[in-house]
Amino acid sequence: MIVLMNFNIANAEAILKLSTTTSTENSGLLAVLNPPFEKRFGVRIDVVAVGTGKALKLGANGDVDVVLVHAPIAEKRFVDQGFGINRQKVMHNYFALVGPKSDPAQITGTTSVLEAFRKIYETKSKFVSRGDDSGTHKKEQELWGALELEPQNEWYISVGQGMGAVLRIADYKRAYTLSDRGTLIAYQDKITLLSFVIGGAELYNPYHVISVNPDQFPQVNYTMASNYIAYLISEEGQRKIANFKKAGQQMFYPRDSTS
Repeated sequence: MIVLMNFNIANAEAILKLSTTTSTENSGLLAVLNPPFEKRFGVRIDVVAVGTGKALKLGANGDVDVVLVHAPIAEKRFVDQGFGINRQKVMHNYFALVGPKSDPAQITGTTSVLEAFRKIYETKSKFVSRGDDSGTHKKEQELWGALELEPQNEWYISVGQGMGAVLRIADYKRAYTLSDRGTLIAYQDKITLLSFVIGGAELYNPYHVISVNPDQFPQVNYTMASNYIAYLISEEGQRKIANFKKAGQQMFYPRDSTS
């Protein structure tokens, strides 16, 4: 049973610093999740939305109190190195391979994302990479690595931008890209890209929340971070995640037992 510790805070300007991936911000999820928590605990959540790698780096420097990210291998390393504690599964969705209607790599009907990536590589079709050490970028690198391929040259465009910007760039350049489903749905009215491969074990995208370790960084607001984690995995938090939809489409799914 999850118990949220309700109490009055004398300082109305109390702050909880959260570093998170751009997908939780771009999708609009945090605008739904955070206000009820802020009101209940009299705290302001300062959100820094960056790639997962940068979000974890902020935690490793003790610059934030809690991180919400989606790169399991990097998250486990973060905890193993002593920077984070109380890692909890919050939700999941799936990555999607999207691209232009013209489909220059002819991946229509392809059910394997690895096969689709190979076709993109072999045809040297334009591909926009986030190139920002985000969870999405890490997943993309994992897929190229599984094929033992190293994309390069002018067809492979690394931009170092967030997911929303990458979708717009890929749309403009009529290129393929890998996107998280939440941001993709949020941007569906702004782009003409089509989803070619979505779902499946290779594109599974879990999100975890981790408190920055107060033993390493005594200045962090560990009590409030713990409350925030409890809120996200509580029945209330999970219900808000389950009910968060756009145009009737599910953006994220409540947590399950998969790590």
